[in-house]
Amino acid sequence: MKGYNIAIIGATGMVGRKMLQVLEERQLPADKYYLFASARSAGTRITFMGRDHVVEELTETCFDGKDIDIALLSAGATVSRQYVPIAVSKGIVAIDNSSAWRMDERVPLVVPEVNPQDILWHKGIIANPNCSTIQAVVALKPLHDRYRIKRIVYSTYQSVSGAGVEGYRDLERGMRGEAPQKFPYPIFGNCLPHIDSFTENGYTKEEIKMIEETKKIMGDLSIRITATTVRVPVFYGHSESINVEFEEQFEMTELKQILAEAEGIVLADDPACYVYPMPIHAEDRDEVFVGRIRRDYSVESGINMWVVADNIRKGAATNAVQIAQRLIEYWDKGVL
Repeated sequence: MKGYNIAIIGATGMVGRKMLQVLEERQLPADKYYLFASARSAGTRITFMGRDHVVEELTETCFDGKDIDIALLSAGATVSRQYVPIAVSKGIVAIDNSSAWRMDERVPLVVPEVNPQDILWHKGIIANPNCSTIQAVVALKPLHDRYRIKRIVYSTYQSVSGAGVEGYRDLERGMRGEAPQKFPYPIFGNCLPHIDSFTENGYTKEEIKMIEETKKIMGDLSIRITATTVRVPVFYGHSESINVEFEEQFEMTELKQILAEAEGIVLADDPACYVYPMPIHAEDRDEVFVGRIRRDYSVESGINMWVVADNIRKGAATNAVQIAQRLIEYWDKGVL
């Protein structure tokens, strides 16, 4: 099996460091890793794969002479818009964690448990979806395949780490009685129905991301979707109340069995014994946890379910590494 050279861009950030952890756990067939970050973090030493790596500064010439096959990017949309085209021009496949390329019709938006086949039509860029979308579609796709989803109502309860290091610190600040610096209001002891900026139609960009990304990943623009996204005082783990209306009738036993057998899902659904998904169970786990499944008696064929995952791990780092794994598998099989 061929060895590959892999770059991690944004290696010193919250998601970048989690990518390094996941890469170390999964042991991809890589000969060499290159770690890049901003000038501020260049020179940082990180122990990874049993040896010290010195973080290099991300510049327009930093890829030269390195024969890099894959670049995992988690440095924000502005950086991605500047450096992804440079990487692609060097023959590198960029797996980008920002919002920069997600809705570009030329770029596949991939969750490996849902639409790995979309990797096959990449043109050098593969987009990693929004964290809240990733966990939702892992739970929804097997049900869509069987019962055909007509409509989705998302209500999310998203952790502060989804807003980066400063979001995390704002919760710590609030716990100490200090004023927020990231959020417009205190997050400790509070909920903010405001993630990303508001648009003219009253939705936030986060809500629009969930709506549009779900349709693209599921490959079905006919699904009707609405969303309300809320920031809550939890450090790690996004929780989502998802209401689904199906075209087809279902039996609850079969529906739960489908979820239990689906890739990447842990069914935690025994409310009589207080078994249901919670962020504390999902932290640093790759699986998506699904529970509180019950019929929605207000429609002919519908359910409510509660979906939880670690937003930094599955919702960002792991999903990107899984894409890299699938890409390498396709290369090794000669189908790409």
